[in-house]
Formats: sequence, structure tokens, C-alpha cells
Amino acid sequence: MGFRELLGLIAAIYKEAGKQEMFLKQRPEELEKLVEIAKIQSTEASNAIEGIVTTNTRIRQLVEEKTTPRNRDEQEIAGYRDVLGIIHESFDAIPITQNYILQLHKILYSHMNNPLAGRTKNVQNYITSTYPDGHTEVLFTPLAPYETPEALDRICEEYNRVIGNMELEPLIAIPVFIHDFLCIHPFNDGNGRMSRLLTTLLLYRSGFYVGKYISLEAKIAKNKDLYYEALSASQNGWHEGKDDPVPFIKYLLGTIIAAYRDFEDRFALVETKRPALDTVKLAMQNKIGRFTKQDIRELCPSLSLSSVEGALRKLVESGELKREGSGKNTCYYRIK
Repeated sequence: MGFRELLGLIAAIYKEAGKQEMFLKQRPEELEKLVEIAKIQSTEASNAIEGIVTTNTRIRQLVEEKTTPRNRDEQEIAGYRDVLGIIHESFDAIPITQNYILQLHKILYSHMNNPLAGRTKNVQNYITSTYPDGHTEVLFTPLAPYETPEALDRICEEYNRVIGNMELEPLIAIPVFIHDFLCIHPFNDGNGRMSRLLTTLLLYRSGFYVGKYISLEAKIAKNKDLYYEALSASQNGWHEGKDDPVPFIKYLLGTIIAAYRDFEDRFALVETKRPALDTVKLAMQNKIGRFTKQDIRELCPSLSLSSVEGALRKLVESGELKREGSGKNTCYYRIK
């Protein structure tokens, strides 16, 4: 991948960020609804990548109503929700230092008894892959526990220096920091989730707010194989300082662009007041193949669940949509 291609991605992100700023000035109230949906999706997706799951209903209750978690998975999900909330509300008051990263990690585990919450790892960890036949391979060996605190300090200092002196474009510095963070793998547990929370924090601090309205974690979860491939391609030679972070930079910038484009699509649906039926009709034009009621809800944050259901029912009756399955497995597709 050439330098030109990277510059193209960076230029496109700045252009989208400028458009977003304009949209936010026009319809701040409607867009607040996107924030709630993005929070739920981010919490759900980032945990799901690590195999931490609960039902859709419980995710909503945990994120929106802050209900008490019932089991270990829900305790981890509630911790993620808390850190994400702090980042949303106070990103400009969270400096990028080891101390603050450790505090965020402590909050990630605040609903469970984890003696290593807020502390760097005390045992060597490995990045492994398990194959269909059951065998596991070590893909990468992160730093040893005794090397970790100093390395974490070093990447924070380096990041703050290049950003503070405007030596490096933030959209290059951010993926490089996240890539180094994952190569250090500073914690016994929670490295992946912390890396995604820090991505959001760094983007906000540099003025890229797309993750507030469109979940970056959901985008990563959808193509998590590409995420791991990009990471793996960038890690080779890291210990010797011969790694090439470009595959990971390209991957992350591509994800950010995709989120900005989604934001534009969703903005178009909240931009003007229309009857629920017309809004759902517009939303379904964005869908090819099968889609669920949930997919439409995400695109129409200004509509209540019952309005979406009513509109879908009418569209099935009028023959514009075909309905398949029942209960949780219900899906729809366009006929015209």
C-alpha cells in the first residue's frame, strides 16, 4: 500500500469530519438518539469479540438503565459501559498516561473481584490462535511483565510528544499507539477491550467524534478476521523495531471512514420530519438482501419500536416487503 493511499484515506476522513460538524449544528436533538444506540452497540460488540455475551434486552437494560449485573459476563459488560460513559463525558479531561490507563482498566473490572484490576500483568501472556482442528498456535509473544510498565510509559510519552508538537498526523499516531499497546499487551485480561476504548478516547481528543454516533466496535466485530489479520501483519518484527504498522493503520482508517459514511446515511433519515412509514421506507432502501427489525431501528433512531413494527407490517401488507421466519428469527427483504 502506497503513501498516496494513506493520504487519500486521511483526506477523506477530514472531509467527513467537516460534514459531520455541519450536521451536528443543524439537528443536535435528533442526533442524541444516535448516541444511545451507539453506546449500546459498542458495549455489546466489544465484549462479543472476546466471547462475553448476554441477550439484547439485558444489554439495553445494563447500558440504558444501569441495572445490576447478574453474572460474570454482565459484570464485564457493565464495566465496559462505565468506562465508555466516562470517555463520552470527559474525554478532554483524561490525559494519555499510564496512570490514567490503569485507572480506566480498574473501572473496567469495578463490578467484579479482580485483584489485578488497574495493574499491569504479573505473568507472561501470548497472542494465540485456535484452529478448527483444536490446535493452538502462538502468533506473537508480547513483552514480559517486568518490561511492561516502562514500555507503557514510553508509548504514552512518545504519543503526547508527537501530538503536542504536531510532528505527526493524529490519524497516523492513533493507530500506531493502539498497535504498540496491543504488542505490549499490558494486562492479564481486558487488553482487546481496553485497546478499543483507548481508540475512541484518542479519536475524541483529536476531534474525531464519529464513534459517539456510530459504533466503531460494531464495525470491528463485523469483520473481526480483518482486524486480526491487520494486527498480525503489523506485528512481525515489532520486538526488533522492524515492524510495519501500515496494515493496521490502513485497517483502522478504513473502519473510521465506514463509520462516517454510516453517519451520513443515518443523518439523512433524521434530517426532516416525516411520517414513520416514509422514514422506514427510506431506511429499507439502504438494505440489500435480508434485514431485521433491529437493523431498521438502528437506521431510524427517532422512531419508537412500535412505530417501526407498525410500518413494517404495513409494508408487508402492501406487498413492498416480504417477511420470513417468526419470533426472534423474523427477517424481511425488499420485493421491488
